[in-house]
Amino acid sequence: MASYKYVFGDAEKIEQLFPPPKFADASLGFHDYTDVIKHYTKNSLKADGIDIREAEVTRADGKYYIRLESTGEQHVLETFGNRHAMVFSKDYAQKAIRGMELMKELKVWNPMDGYHVNDSQTDGTSKWHLFPSLGLNVMNQKGILLLHYPPWAVVQLGTFENAITFRRWEQLLTCAGIESKDSSFYKTFMEVSPIAAPGSGESEYPNDYFPIMMASGFFDGGPDRDYIRSMLELFLNPPGWPEDRKYTLPLLICGSPLYDPQSPGWFRTAYTDVLPQDENGVPEVNVMQTGTFKVFPHSQRETPYLISNHMIAAGVTGKCTNDPSTIPDIRQYEAQDMVSATFLKIYSDNPDISPQDAKSQACQRWFGNAGGTGAPKPANENDQLTLCALAQMDLFFEPDPPRPKYTFEEAWQRCKTATDPGNPCCGNIEPVGN
Repeated sequence: MASYKYVFGDAEKIEQLFPPPKFADASLGFHDYTDVIKHYTKNSLKADGIDIREAEVTRADGKYYIRLESTGEQHVLETFGNRHAMVFSKDYAQKAIRGMELMKELKVWNPMDGYHVNDSQTDGTSKWHLFPSLGLNVMNQKGILLLHYPPWAVVQLGTFENAITFRRWEQLLTCAGIESKDSSFYKTFMEVSPIAAPGSGESEYPNDYFPIMMASGFFDGGPDRDYIRSMLELFLNPPGWPEDRKYTLPLLICGSPLYDPQSPGWFRTAYTDVLPQDENGVPEVNVMQTGTFKVFPHSQRETPYLISNHMIAAGVTGKCTNDPSTIPDIRQYEAQDMVSATFLKIYSDNPDISPQDAKSQACQRWFGNAGGTGAPKPANENDQLTLCALAQMDLFFEPDPPRPKYTFEEAWQRCKTATDPGNPCCGNIEPVGN
C-alpha cells in the first residue's frame, strides 16, 4: 500500500482559492473547506488516471494537509502530491489573490454584486470567486486549453464534467481518434480570468465585466501577479517532461471572433512581438493561426499554439448559410473545431512536430487541403459524416437541461440517410427557419 502525506498550503491563502462550501449544491454534502478540498483533489486524481483508496484532508496549525493512500506506486503519489502543492503555492495559483485584491482596491470586483445578470434561476445573482482550474489534471495532461473564465455552475456542481463546453469537447476528442479512457488528459482548461461567475451575462456585450484589459491588468502584471504566465509555464511543462524535448505541450487559445474572444485577445496583447501582422501592421490572432512563442522570455522551450474557436461557439452562433467557407456557417465551425482536437492528438503522437506541420496534417484530414481554407471537403466519407453529425448535434439543441437533441449515433444516421448525405444543411435535415 502506497501512502503519502504533504503540506497543501497556508489555510488563509488556500481558502481564497477554493469556493466556500455554502456555494455548492447541497447534494455534495460539503460542511467545511476540508470537504471542498478533498472533492477537488479526488477529481484531479481521477483526471490524472490515479486510483486512490483514501484521500484525507486535515487542517492544523494554520495549514491544510492531504494524505493519500493507493494500491499503486509510491513515486506516483509523491509526484502528484508535490505537484499539487506547487500548483497552489505562492509562486503559482496564489498570484491570483493579488489580482483579486487589486481589483477590490480599485472597486472593480463584481460590479453587479447582488443583481441578476442573466435569466438563469440556477446562477441567481452575480457572484464572483477565484477559481484556478480546480479539479483538473495536475501531472498527466497532454495539452492545455486557454479560455476566458469558468461558469458558476462548475462551483455549484463541483465539476467541469457536466458543463456543455466540456461535454462537447469530449465528443470532438473522440471523433479525432482519442480513446474515451484517455480523454481526461486533453481536457485541462486554464482561464485568463480565473474567476467563477454566472455562465452568461458577464462577458457578452454590453455586459462586458470580464474584458481583455482585466486579464492583462490584474492577472498578467509584475512578479507578484503574473498568474496567467506562471500557470501556463507550470502546466505546459508537466513532471517528467524530457529534457531533450523541443517544445512544451501544445496550447489551444480558444475564442471565436463571434463568441467569447477574450482569450485570443489577451494573447494578442501579451505577445504582440511574435505574432504575424496584417497589411496595416495590426497583430493577428485569427482562428486556425499557428506558431510558437515562449511563455516568459527566459522559458527553456517554445510552446506550439493554435488559435481555436471557443468550444461552445458552434452551438451558440453556428447556422446553415450559403457560404460554408466561413463562420458562422456550421460546416466551417465543425471542421475548424476538429482541426483543433486533431492538433492535440498529433502532438501526443509526435511531440517534436512543428505546429505548421501539425496544422497541415489536421487540415488535410478535415478540409481536404493543407491550409484549412474554403468549404470543408474531407476525403474520407466517415470524416464527412462526422462533421455532419457534429453539426446536427449543434443545430438541434434542447434547452432544459441544455443538451443536443440527437446523440452522435442518431445524428450520424440522419446524415447518412439524408437527401444529400454528409451535408447537415440539406433539405430533409436542415433546421426549419435556419
